[in-house]
Parts: sequence; C-alpha cells; structure tokens
Amino acid sequence: MKVKNITKVVGPMPIRDPYILGAYHYDQYPKGNGQMGPDPSLLKGKNLGNDFDREAKWRMYHGETIPGFPHHPHRGFEIVTIVEEGFADHFDSKGSKGRYGNGDVQLMSAGSGVLHGEMFPLLDDENDNPFRLFQIWLNLPSQSKFTEPDYKMLWNEKIPRGQFKDENGANINLKVILGEYYGIKGQEALENSWAIDPSHHVGIALVELDPGAKFTLKPVSKTMNRFVFFYDGTSTISVDSHTMQERFIADLSGDEEIVITNADQKAKILILEGEPINEPVFAYGPFVMSSEKELQEAFNDYRRTQFGGWPWGDQETDLVNPKDSGRFASYNFDKEIDKP
Repeated sequence: MKVKNITKVVGPMPIRDPYILGAYHYDQYPKGNGQMGPDPSLLKGKNLGNDFDREAKWRMYHGETIPGFPHHPHRGFEIVTIVEEGFADHFDSKGSKGRYGNGDVQLMSAGSGVLHGEMFPLLDDENDNPFRLFQIWLNLPSQSKFTEPDYKMLWNEKIPRGQFKDENGANINLKVILGEYYGIKGQEALENSWAIDPSHHVGIALVELDPGAKFTLKPVSKTMNRFVFFYDGTSTISVDSHTMQERFIADLSGDEEIVITNADQKAKILILEGEPINEPVFAYGPFVMSSEKELQEAFNDYRRTQFGGWPWGDQETDLVNPKDSGRFASYNFDKEIDKP
C-alpha cells in the first residue's frame, strides 16, 4: 500500500521513529512595537505566558512581551528547527546564542542535557511580521543520549537546492536539509545524529511545486518511515491517487515510487523520512530517553544541576539579541562567530 494514511494536522504531526515530534507554527504577527514585540494593545485577552489558541492568527506561546519559548531543558534527542519566514533568537546553557530566519535551519543535539531559549522577535515596525517554523524532534539512539550537546547553523544561502522541470515543463524547487534527493545532498548532520549514517536514510526536505507539477519520491527501503506534509497552498495535491488538502500529512510506503501531483496553485510540502531506531522510547515533556529509569534520572539531574545553569544573567524570560544584530551564530561565549 503506497499511502497508508492521510491525517489532518491540528497539533503535533502524527509521525514516528526515528522522529519523536513534528511541530508546525504559522503566525501572522502584526508590525512590531519597537521593542521586538507586538503592540501592547493587541495583547489584551491573550493568556500571556501560556498562549496556544489555535484559532488565533498569532500566538505569544510562553512569551510575555515577545513571542516564543523562554529557556527550558532538553535531554536525549536532536532538534531540527526550520524557520522559513521570520526570525528566531537562540540562547543556550553552553554559551551559544544567535539569530536565524528567512530560510535558515538550526541543528541542535540536546545530548546529555542543555537549557535553551527560542524567542521570535518582531523586527519590522512598519509592516506585518509573518512567521513560519517547523520544529522536528529526531531521536538519538541510546548510545548517543549522553553525548555532549551540539549545535550548528545551516544558513539558507548555503543549503543545497535545485530547480528543475518535470516531464511537462512545470517547475519544482527542492531544498535538501538532510539526506539526498535527485542527486542533491544536504549538508553533514551533527556528529552523533542518527542522520550521520547514510544507511539510516534520514531525509528532510522542502519542495515547492508549480501548478501541475509532478514530483516523484523514489523507492528506498521497506522498513523506512516516510511522511509528506502539505503545509502551504490554496488548492490541493494528489499523493498517488489520493487527494490532500493543506494542513494534511500522508504516511507513505518507503519502498514504493510515490508521485505527488500539484493542482492549479503553487504548493509547498515538507518531506520527513528515515529508518526507525527500533529502541524503547520513554518520553515525557522535554526529555526522551530509553527507559523509565533514565527518564526519572533526567528529571532528577535537572532538578539537582539545572544542566549547568543559565549563564545569561537575570533576564530569564523573553531574552533576545539586540534588534540590529542581524543573522549570526556565536559559540562558547563569543569565542567563535559564524555568519551567513
């Protein structure tokens, strides 16, 4: 069966091993207030600090003055964060910080434990600040769960991509974040990632299809899990013989050729695939471990050590970089700087 299931995404994506969670955020933020937040009058009625209203055009999440997620712990998995529109500010307990967005991707392995914050500054004070983000939790095998936390940026300008035409001359734009598609190889994964071994067939890619375009996923492996999420478009797409609307995800066979056909408007899809790790998963909140004992140890270690503590001073919420920072990544308390 080529198409196992098609499901509407109303919360986390229904994905599985080697993936733990897939979150998609699209917020139509208004113009900024000069302090990287929305106009204070627009915050009336918002549940500040815990704003997750799915019916709203935009959300503050756990932010109180600036949207986002103030610092919180993780252990035992890797996070792939794709910011297709808008910007995110990163701080972590290992001394890294940065700003990325408008197509950039961050790879961060929580490993043995890290605190990080991710806030979404509204930098444009004259126009709206649309924001579109994917956050994909990719599990770590048990042997890698206690490795040193790791982090690096994949800058939009350097992410491998290709533009080609299908058999009918319609345009297809392909952006390969991890893995390989149509001979286009993504950049190298983090050192301890499940994706570092090509035999694990981990693939994450964004595809934009012109009206009428056909995109083919090649057969890879019978054991591979494969998903296609149709996240942006005003029409429909067809996956094999099944019609999909926007905000639906298809669970697909990994060893069959899958033809995805767009209808009469541009469409954007996210591809997630990979071989399962096939190990026990014990997940609760910010920790993903291999046993109940390890999960309890994660909570106990965090309570006892705070994973080294938060090194960024007294501001514990809504911490962002200066407004004019531009896109950058800083490692080990500014000892190494990376820019596009």
